[in-house]
Amino acid sequence: MQSNRHVMYVLKDTSARPAGKGAIIGFLKVGYKKLFVLDDREAHNEVEPLCILDFYIHESVQRHGHGRELFQYMLQKERVEPHQLAIDRPSQKLLKFLNKHYSLETTVPQVNNFVIFEGFFAHQHRPPAPSLRATRHSRAAAVDPTPAAPARKLPPKRAEGDIKPYSSSDREWGLPQGW
Repeated sequence: MQSNRHVMYVLKDTSARPAGKGAIIGFLKVGYKKLFVLDDREAHNEVEPLCILDFYIHESVQRHGHGRELFQYMLQKERVEPHQLAIDRPSQKLLKFLNKHYSLETTVPQVNNFVIFEGFFAHQHRPPAPSLRATRHSRAAAVDPTPAAPARKLPPKRAEGDIKPYSSSDREWGLPQGW
């Protein structure tokens, strides 16, 4: 886990004493991953956000506030807001949890297994600040607020009917007769 820059937060009930060590209630695994995600304009972006990789609270103690306690502790320690996270293959339970406790509802559709929410890009993609040279040479210099290299758009998706399966039987191999 250390080589992957992953962190495991574990919630333990110290009052439960099987063998004198307490019992694990749940865990939350997070880590930074390099992702290619689409923003709300369908522009492709390479980012490395903190990701929720796994989150589990034992069924016998769910709906007692332990999940929120663990999640809140992680947010505090990692100094991150919930909308800044990318979530790997979230379950319906986790999506409902995030909606209930953090008002995260509107997702930005992705082509990978990660889910990001509206607001994910709010603090990550700011226009570049004007250069010192431009401000020194001309106070009236117009500074273009758009980034120098615009994000590349993905080609539009093809309709399902246009997709043809590819198989070796469709190819001519050019082998001599009798092979």
